[in-house]
Amino acid sequence: MVKRRYGDDTDRTGFDETRNYLTDAVSRVVPQWLARRAVTIEVDTDRTTYDAGDPVEITVRIRNRLPLPVEVVTATRRRWGWRVDDVLEATDEQRYLRDEPTAVAFRAGETKTATVTWNGHFRRKGPDGLDRSVPADRGEHTISVFLPVTDPRPAHEDSMRIQIR
Repeated sequence: MVKRRYGDDTDRTGFDETRNYLTDAVSRVVPQWLARRAVTIEVDTDRTTYDAGDPVEITVRIRNRLPLPVEVVTATRRRWGWRVDDVLEATDEQRYLRDEPTAVAFRAGETKTATVTWNGHFRRKGPDGLDRSVPADRGEHTISVFLPVTDPRPAHEDSMRIQIR
């Protein structure tokens, strides 16, 4: 599978979304409760220890454990998301996403992989109202990824700890 970068103009979600009509048809037969149970998410980074200011490559893998295609409906237009220390995309800037659901389709046993790079900084709104980039403090930080489904289960979120020295 070719690794794509999250944020590329050619693939905004990080997934290769080649349309498969058989997957579309079969996945509609699988009830949503079963589809959500079948899908798991995992996070990994390229290392566990970083120097201050080093970029952190975050890899997310979302897997359909069933031997048949499924389609998972998300609560918003976001198909998956990431956080650093519970800060969405390491920024407190407001994100504008429509509150309408979308769906992620999986072929039988398919694993979707995407990569995003965190620059080791948090975007913070300063007292003057302007955004500024603040380096992450030295010490331990938690990187987490999630599927924005309406009834999240432990399988729909994963996290790991990294160290910044």
